[in-house]
Amino acid sequence: MIDQKHLTKTENKKRKKRRPIALVGGFAALSLVLAACTSGTDGGGEGSSSSGGGDSSTEIRNAGVIVHAQNGEPQSLDPARAEQGEKGERFIDNVYERLVDVGPSGPDLIPSLATEVPTLENGLVSEDRLTYTFPLREGVTFHDGTDFTADDVVYSWERIITMNLPEGQAASIVDSVDSMRAVDDFTFEVTILEPDASFLYSVVLNTVASVVSPEAVEANGGIEADTPSEWMDTNMVGTGPYTFGEWKRGESLTMIVNQDYWGDNAKSDVRWDITPEESSRVLALRAGDADIIDISPSNVSDVADVDGVTIFEGGLLLEPIHLGFNMRSDDLPSGDTIPTDFFVDKRIRQAFNYAFDYDTYINSFLDGYGARYTAYIPQGVFGYDENAPIYEYDLAKAAELMEQTPYWEEGFTVSVLVQAGEPEFEGVALLMKDGIEKLNPNFRVNVVNQAETQFDDNLGSDPVPYALWVKNADPGADPHQFFDPHQHPDGDWGEKHGMRDAYENPDQIADLIDLGKATVDPAARLEIYSELQQLLYEDPMWVYAAQEGLAYPYRSWLKDFNVNPLWRGPHYEYYSKTEG
Repeated sequence: MIDQKHLTKTENKKRKKRRPIALVGGFAALSLVLAACTSGTDGGGEGSSSSGGGDSSTEIRNAGVIVHAQNGEPQSLDPARAEQGEKGERFIDNVYERLVDVGPSGPDLIPSLATEVPTLENGLVSEDRLTYTFPLREGVTFHDGTDFTADDVVYSWERIITMNLPEGQAASIVDSVDSMRAVDDFTFEVTILEPDASFLYSVVLNTVASVVSPEAVEANGGIEADTPSEWMDTNMVGTGPYTFGEWKRGESLTMIVNQDYWGDNAKSDVRWDITPEESSRVLALRAGDADIIDISPSNVSDVADVDGVTIFEGGLLLEPIHLGFNMRSDDLPSGDTIPTDFFVDKRIRQAFNYAFDYDTYINSFLDGYGARYTAYIPQGVFGYDENAPIYEYDLAKAAELMEQTPYWEEGFTVSVLVQAGEPEFEGVALLMKDGIEKLNPNFRVNVVNQAETQFDDNLGSDPVPYALWVKNADPGADPHQFFDPHQHPDGDWGEKHGMRDAYENPDQIADLIDLGKATVDPAARLEIYSELQQLLYEDPMWVYAAQEGLAYPYRSWLKDFNVNPLWRGPHYEYYSKTEG
């Protein structure tokens, strides 16, 4: 593998493409698998599927501007407030920078504002694995013209800790960092509370760790504890390859090439067109008015035959789709007849897992762009084991389990919450309804579609007023990013949904998840995660529907298009929009 310890963004762009390889286990698999998923950087090359006869003869539209038709817009542009998985992250990643990053060629961390990625081998991680030292890049300026130093990293991270906004991702820093300091102008040092094998990926690479301009923040309200910054919600001053243009609510967002960028300059400005209707996005791509569109996998075929359109097929997204169980809500929709502790019974959770038709979901609702995954370790993440147990569609086993409960005779009605306009999520709910209702005529599943705002409000409530919902996990690069919030009995989801009351042995689950984070030896971590996957298969808190495939339709005149599954969205600096 290419040594990336001294690899800059400029150098990374010149790396050769890797050919896809088969999925393998072990620590090396993280690098190799994701490299396979992301290999290929030019339209119609590896990792891409050319459609519609190649380049279009249509004259290029919007010359000098990459137009991306989006299915929504940010809630905030402030790294302190942006939630995982929402549009703000995508925009932030192009305007702000962090100490480390990932390039287009794979999962390996590369330097960004830091000149080296800390490791034990290069002496930038202490022997006790608690202190990380980041040598910083000199000659970098913020978009407001101020010079970047180590003090700015301290300011940015301390800002996150002081604001500590619940709607953002502050916990990744607040719960990990013991102390930090500027050793000198161009050396930043952070000490964490306990050894954490996921620290660089889960904290340093996190959107919340972005470095902001202190001068801009202080000139526009400064920092107030536990309080959002209205100015930062809608304005941005970072060091990234793009500067912030403007945000026309409900219409568009723009970013402008940063001509004073420390690395290679981006080649085109960018405009996001806010286009909620998928049919409108498809029309925009067909007409050439959009260069890239967000699209559901099941609708990719709508543009596959368009002359001048290429379908980028870049492996699997690291944000698997699931159906969640709630074990502690007593405020359910009218008509639901289940008791509060219905899903505490693991036989019922197992039955729901057997009653879901996984193959039909992948082949129909994802149109083949998807794959199975195990107990919240997606393919492409360290610890994924293709031999780990997974549930298969088996109505006989589901019925056998339900017959052991009082509800086989009594029957029940339960509602599942789905965000409207997300066909891949609705598909999970519909197939779950189909499977459960086939078991017994007294079983009823109601599918409730809600607009995004209402859906988010309900899912953010504590307790959640639904016993079932469909969502995708927040993307991550390390297994701890999936296990801790989603499976830990005392984690974010665990506390909210009563997992401690439902797990057969909650302390065993908690101890293994905590141990997986603290263990830095890859072989020992693999053993921990192997045991975890077996336990979570036997005592499931989710129906693991599928891992969605990465499919981006784009105009073939857009060159060097690539999306790394570890990116939260396209990194436009790597693309060029030229005729020919």
